[in-house]
Amino acid sequence: MLVLGRKKGESILIGNNIELSVLEIVGDTIKLGIKAPAEVGILRKELYVSVESMNLTAEQSTISASDLKHQFKKIKKS
Repeated sequence: MLVLGRKKGESILIGNNIELSVLEIVGDTIKLGIKAPAEVGILRKELYVSVESMNLTAEQSTISASDLKHQFKKIKKS
């Protein structure tokens, strides 16, 4: 991992078309600005890890077709 020190208002460039800027620093929170092409996916890591975990759990699930139908009906009623 590359580690860089940056101050408020400073930026780093990643490749030719991604810019990461430090917009604000308050206590232990940093507000970042990201300029990147629309096709570049940007996610908070904790969200990515959570979705990945849910997908692994779902993949390992052994639910029967009838149980799945029952759950869909239950969701539809609520």
